Amino acid sequence: VQLQASGGGLVQAGGSLTLSCAASGRTVSAYAVGWFRQAPGKEHEFVAANRRSGTSTYYADAVKGRFTISRDNAKNTVFLQMNSLKPEDTAVYYCVAGSPALSGLRSSAGYSYWGQGTLVTVSS
Repeated sequence: VQLQASGGGLVQAGGSLTLSCAASGRTVSAYAVGWFRQAPGKEHEFVAANRRSGTSTYYADAVKGRFTISRDNAKNTVFLQMNSLKPEDTAVYYCVAGSPALSGLRSSAGYSYWGQGTLVTVSS
């Protein structure tokens, strides 16, 4: 499956952005999906995940209550709604898909497919 992320940009602290991830090649409903981010000089960091069933979602503590992951299987698209953005949310955001075990949902190693990344910059 190929993933194409979009929706990044420059936003002021406290603002909102919605990232989209369009999948092609296979239906995204066959996979768990998620978002990771990478700030300059740092490793990939788990942000959010949604199990293949679509009924369970998981968030990093740093974004819980502010970010929402969702998917539209009919449109083969995954979304990340980001509210109350903070300067520390500045990073390249990657959408991912794969078949991780439940214990591996928060690990980048659990996902076989990665989008190209979209840059989110939050100014203070």
